Amino acid sequence: MTLEPWWLLTAVLCEAASFVCAMALLRLVLRTKSWFAVVTAGLAGNAVTNTLPGGDAVGASVQYRMLAGTGIDTVQAASGLAVSSIIGVAALFSLPIFALPVIIGGTAVSAGLVHAGELGGIGFVLIVALGAIILTTDRTLLTLGKTIQWLLNKLPRRRKQSTDLGARLVAERDLVRSDLGRNWWKALLLIAGRIGLDYLSLLAVLRATGSRPNPSLVLLAYAATAVLALLPLTPGGLGLVEASLSGLLVLANIPTGDAVVATLAFRLGSYWLPTLAGGVCYVLYRRRYGPLRQSEEVT
Repeated sequence: MTLEPWWLLTAVLCEAASFVCAMALLRLVLRTKSWFAVVTAGLAGNAVTNTLPGGDAVGASVQYRMLAGTGIDTVQAASGLAVSSIIGVAALFSLPIFALPVIIGGTAVSAGLVHAGELGGIGFVLIVALGAIILTTDRTLLTLGKTIQWLLNKLPRRRKQSTDLGARLVAERDLVRSDLGRNWWKALLLIAGRIGLDYLSLLAVLRATGSRPNPSLVLLAYAATAVLALLPLTPGGLGLVEASLSGLLVLANIPTGDAVVATLAFRLGSYWLPTLAGGVCYVLYRRRYGPLRQSEEVT
């Protein structure tokens, strides 16, 4: 099977633009002007997530420590990463909503894709509810802060005790809420660009195989796979994403051979190339800021 080069180039450009949107969103919620700090920390953390067991937690820790190592306040870094994560997950769960008109309109949809849409709807409601609680109530953050503070202070060889972490989380939440309130349209455009361009990259590699995909059915397959990738079963969803996406694309009426080839080409741009770029970013970070220090912790 041959792949049409222009469609492959389109897929690569869409994937690159998707990562730019992701870094710009993180820069927005962190309230920093430093592209270097955000990009190097973001891609290096993503590379760790994609390669190590339990990578989500380890990758987030590396990203946090790298941001803190650039001079960004530790609470600001932690809250910014949390907000960015919540926004991203909520957007992923909302994707099946955009395919509802096709389903309601009578287009034949496999039961597997319908269930994926239902899962997305339930997840979207839960994530929005969680976000609303965090943004509007102080008690939840105060309790969370006290719990984290107690755990941190129990760690052996901790040189500095945390104090008033709950109050500082509330203050940081208020700053983020105020800033996003003024820039909500930027956050909306960036998260739409982050996910939308990634999805367009998948459509492009499907077209590169010669397929003529139904965009709405592919959207359901893409959304279901993205949700499955959130489960920390393998580093970066390696193997799980390939198996689920190719199978769901078949349910979306893509020929089996085209679905497998398109999935592998899509993962090359969305998984392997950013992972390699993350290693380069870590080297560049160390040249400017030096090695990561264990002292980069919430205080």
